[in-house]
Amino acid sequence: MVQNKLKLFEKNKELFNLLNELLGDRIEDFISWMETPLKAGIRVNTLKIGVEELVKRLEDQGFRLKPIEFYPCGFEVEEAPFEVGKTIEHFLGYYYVQQKASMIPPLILDPHPGEFVLDIAAAPGSKTTQMAQMMKNTGVIVANDISIDRVRALSHNIDKLGVVNTIVTELDGYKFGRFLEGKMDRILIDAPCSALGTLHKTYEPLRWWSWGVVGNLVRTQKGLILAAYRALKPGGIMVYSTCTLVPEENEGVVNFLLTRHPEAELLEIPDFGLKMEEGILRWKRNIYDERIKKTRRLYPFENQTEGFFFAKIRKPLT
Repeated sequence: MVQNKLKLFEKNKELFNLLNELLGDRIEDFISWMETPLKAGIRVNTLKIGVEELVKRLEDQGFRLKPIEFYPCGFEVEEAPFEVGKTIEHFLGYYYVQQKASMIPPLILDPHPGEFVLDIAAAPGSKTTQMAQMMKNTGVIVANDISIDRVRALSHNIDKLGVVNTIVTELDGYKFGRFLEGKMDRILIDAPCSALGTLHKTYEPLRWWSWGVVGNLVRTQKGLILAAYRALKPGGIMVYSTCTLVPEENEGVVNFLLTRHPEAELLEIPDFGLKMEEGILRWKRNIYDERIKKTRRLYPFENQTEGFFFAKIRKPLT
């Protein structure tokens, strides 16, 4: 099977060469991960139901759930008599189907009740609704996306989960640096990316991935991270995350922010009981700021999760 997948990758030489250079001997582990379906994850929506009651309801229907070690509202579905997204409880918004790695960016950001929060690329709303839950439906979240179709999905999920502290906008994310300059306590940039950390779900990126596409994504990512930093209050915190492995989209974007704003502080990120690796400091001809070591890479084959990258950044008070 691994050899078959290698042949699949070899149809896209650019992507194969990237993964080979980045992963080395671990490329076979990555390809094997693509072959293995991940367990579904769910996040109990405590805005509508308690954790124990929801677990009992699902277990009475034949589901077997395993608590996610780092988040008391999160569970992996060990056994399912039918698709977990087809229950009455899901229809009512009592839980959200969400892979466990996707729950981590809001936990790193750690929004508090009463704060002003921006989710700059929010659709379809998994992290927006998680943050609303963490904030106990207080404060204000500005949940934005640039596509009207994605905004419709975002609005649907916000309504379904009983979120009332969120304003939905359809804007170019670059504009928030000017519109909300110095206003936000916390900002999440779950950036549009080349999605190599989700290849277990679809091989679609194998068809369109190229350095040209990555270049366009990097321009977007750099614009978003600069706008978000400008929108932060002094002392405010933002999280930059992607579900890809490409250093140009990850460490390279954070390094770009540090070159424009050398005063920005990179903060430590806990490992949440998972195996995480430090950010890469050298890639091709690039040598990144030493502080990039505080960013974290979640390689999917080391944790049987989706692949992610995380950076936590604070704007200093002065």
